[in-house]
Amino acid sequence: MRLSRLLPLLGLLWLSPLFAAPLAQPEWNRVEVGSMKTSIYVGSVTLQTSAFKSEDDQFTATYSAKVFPWIFWNETGRITIKITHEDFLKLKRGERCEFTGEAMNHKNKPRHVTGYADPAGDATGKIKVRIGVDDTELIFNGTYNLSTVSYQASSAQ
Repeated sequence: MRLSRLLPLLGLLWLSPLFAAPLAQPEWNRVEVGSMKTSIYVGSVTLQTSAFKSEDDQFTATYSAKVFPWIFWNETGRITIKITHEDFLKLKRGERCEFTGEAMNHKNKPRHVTGYADPAGDATGKIKVRIGVDDTELIFNGTYNLSTVSYQASSAQ
């Protein structure tokens, strides 16, 4: 009698991963963005980032902005982009994913970040990033690549 009561429960436990799949976290936990460049009045700005690593519903990286020819405007810092699980589902469906974020430069000056990603494949696409610097908005266009790195491997890097 007890076994007959346990069988349906065991069946539900066996099938539970199928029901939990939509709630699972995104399989990507790392985003690599290629170097991007934009023009400014009599010059240019090149933006390079480290790989963005997942931390809950956001991705964090370090950045370096090099301003040519005015190198005294160069800066480094940390940038955080908020991307929800629903945003990742949009990317998987081939839809545009908009994001917001913040950056803090090496002098603790905040930078507002907005943008969007347009998928070109399962884990690649184009990205547009807008960064507010004082009263100027810098607009960068580039590419991204999503990947998965195990937490043990990423701590060794």
